[in-house]
Amino acid sequence: MCGIAGWINLKEDLSQQYGVVEKMSEKLAPRGPDASGLWTSPHALIGHRRLTVVDPAGGGQPMVRERSGYSYVITYNGELYNTVDIRQQLKCKGYLFKSTSDTEVLLASYMEWGPECVDYLNGIYAFGIWDEKENSFFLARDRFGVKPLFYAVREESLIFASELKAMLVHPLIKPEVDFDGLAEIFAIGPARTPGQGVFKNVSELKPAHCMIINSKGIRIKRYWSFESSPHLDSLESTISKVKELVHDSIERQLVSDVPVCTFLSGGLDSSAISALAARHFENKGKGRLHTYSIDYADNEIHFKPSSFQPNSDAPWVKRMSEELGTHHHFITVDTPQLVEALHGAVKARDLPGMADVDSSLWLFCREVKKGATVALSGECADEIFGGYPWFHREDMLNSPTFPWSRYMNLRKKILSRDLVDFIKPKQYADQRYLETLAEVPGLPGENSIDARRREVFYLNITWFMQTLLDRKDRMSMSAGLEVRVPYCDHRLAQYLWNIPWEMKALEGREKGLLRKALEGLLPNDVLYRKKSPYPKTHNPSYEKAVRKWLMEILNDSSSPLLQLIDKNEIINMLKTSTSDHGRPFFGQLMALPQLFAYLIQVDIWMREYRVRLV
Repeated sequence: MCGIAGWINLKEDLSQQYGVVEKMSEKLAPRGPDASGLWTSPHALIGHRRLTVVDPAGGGQPMVRERSGYSYVITYNGELYNTVDIRQQLKCKGYLFKSTSDTEVLLASYMEWGPECVDYLNGIYAFGIWDEKENSFFLARDRFGVKPLFYAVREESLIFASELKAMLVHPLIKPEVDFDGLAEIFAIGPARTPGQGVFKNVSELKPAHCMIINSKGIRIKRYWSFESSPHLDSLESTISKVKELVHDSIERQLVSDVPVCTFLSGGLDSSAISALAARHFENKGKGRLHTYSIDYADNEIHFKPSSFQPNSDAPWVKRMSEELGTHHHFITVDTPQLVEALHGAVKARDLPGMADVDSSLWLFCREVKKGATVALSGECADEIFGGYPWFHREDMLNSPTFPWSRYMNLRKKILSRDLVDFIKPKQYADQRYLETLAEVPGLPGENSIDARRREVFYLNITWFMQTLLDRKDRMSMSAGLEVRVPYCDHRLAQYLWNIPWEMKALEGREKGLLRKALEGLLPNDVLYRKKSPYPKTHNPSYEKAVRKWLMEILNDSSSPLLQLIDKNEIINMLKTSTSDHGRPFFGQLMALPQLFAYLIQVDIWMREYRVRLV
């Protein structure tokens, strides 16, 4: 994994501006701590920071290949999981390769197929290619947006980077936030509308989209989307196909020239990945697999089961680690660390995020990095197999808004009346919701219940999954740790897209189909353990700490947060002592303590990034 940045202008000479892209790239050093590179020409400045994962000697970037006297230059962040397949295709067409890196294969793919190269790729990626022959620049992002890619157009210039912090280094981009940005933070956050960069006139290339800038201007197009069609496979064939796709995806993503580990929670998704990884390690003579889990100081004392979090992970982690014979690392986070890391998490994401859900992962990844460079994680299984409560509970399934963000009144309650009138949070969220529903590829003849479930699956994949992938990338890459997500394989997701709910929820269980496909791989008690989300702290000291910090912010007249909130309302909430954290205001984990922490992160963000409201 890496960080990419650049500045393209087809009409002006940028030769003397290389220092700008150097500084942009420097901001991405945590993503690529191992090496840096810069390629310059009159109309293209291309920067790169490298995290070495495959072919340390041959994968340096920006990478240049020549053909017929013309240069092709790539800057690339990601991994291709079908590198071997594509390389063989290109060899048959006469291409020769100097390295084993996927970067060289990706560049040659563009040289052979042009912008259509994305149709051949299986992986996670954000990349840009300068085509000297066509005097054009091509940008693309993977199908589900696992890898980030921000851009801005300023007059004749296209500026791009992996992260917002690098974009803000550019002199043409200011840390200004307007109506849309404020609405993103307070009506949608910590989610983000696909394509929104929050800062004024900064965008993110949407997943499964590519862009080309040439003499005709800038053109953006979608190159992949779900296809809806009747599912004709029998149940037996469906189970077999799912098993094949899951196994293949995990095995492809274990390829690396640096140490690989897995995250292990003792749940279905991570246990399956760890089981297959452990088997792979044994077959390849690589020794014991290292696995990692996170927990919180005194959580065993304070944990209280809920419908969202029915049991704690620790006993299940131990169960699976012993079953697989892995070298397990229990990472425990204490409250002071968790609270302090709210600041580091904002700087990693460049935006307020999922509060301690972010900061705990930020801390966790720093510990994992001490022993590994690549990790495999179980994200995305719930979105494509239907694991969340809102797929199963009728009230949530039929909610006329994003089912993980239903309590708009709470959001409005904490804002100043002026801000509510300005951004109209409910109307803004409703608009984004309806825009997304309009994109859903329907299936003619589908009954209303199945059509609604298809909508909710689409909402989950394009919104909720995006939020979690965004979180995972920023928190891990800020530590120089590459995290791969095998369930986010487009072949698997497309196959699941058309499987009827009765099969997905086989035997009336969440992710019943996946459980059936994994029979024989995991012990039955783990295989049929009730879903439990990413663990959060239940220690009351955390809530006490964030209440104290937020009160200090409210009493600080210089806080930029004060102009946006209803101070008296929040003070009343802070002074109300309650053990009932209420219903989550976002997702399954973010209740009242996380709302307080989110406001703290907004304050940190506005100060740290010198945000100016326009």
